[in-house]
Amino acid sequence: MRQQLIIDADDTLWENNIYFEQAFEEFIGFLNHSLLSSAEIRTVLDEIELANIRVNGYGARHFGRNMCVCYERLVEREIKPGDLERIADLAERIISQPLEIIEGVPDTLEYLASRHDLTLFTKGHPEEQKMKIDRSGLAVWFGHTAIVIEKDKQSYSQLAAERGLNAQITWMVGNSPKSDINPALSAGLNAVFVPHARTWHLEQTEMLEGPGRLIVVERFADLREYF
Repeated sequence: MRQQLIIDADDTLWENNIYFEQAFEEFIGFLNHSLLSSAEIRTVLDEIELANIRVNGYGARHFGRNMCVCYERLVEREIKPGDLERIADLAERIISQPLEIIEGVPDTLEYLASRHDLTLFTKGHPEEQKMKIDRSGLAVWFGHTAIVIEKDKQSYSQLAAERGLNAQITWMVGNSPKSDINPALSAGLNAVFVPHARTWHLEQTEMLEGPGRLIVVERFADLREYF
């Protein structure tokens, strides 16, 4: 039976969070705090990010601004004119990183697209996400692409309604319990969890039960066994 597959992008199709982690490690080194550990600084940055995401959304440049706020809050020395520019540059380097497609993704997408209808569904800054999609060369396998500010129950319900998707044969495929699995299941869709070892910790949460079915695979290429 031909089914509807909604597929996440960042850390499902290509590497993403590893570059944010690298930028944060460089930020830690530049801040050079005498008392706070990396984990404690991360906690402060998390608080800033959670507050600002509600207003500004996601994306590398917003991450850079959040690190600047964190720096201003924690720095133990006088802030020099170039300090904030240097931190903002860490975020710009995330955007300019070569896009690394996860192993097995291109061949698996080609296989799936020959049997099912594929939708690319991602959240983040629209320009940044469009750039990554274009650079990936994977858009050819998708019949539809949607970029949203947040992936929650409402956004899944809206996507399903706009696309006329039959919930019983619609599956969300992604690496994030928070943004891919739980809201899709709560919206009545099915879901496939493809774990990624470096998923952003703010996207990690307990997977909840919902009306839909849940499949857990080890890697993206394993989708061939089910679809």
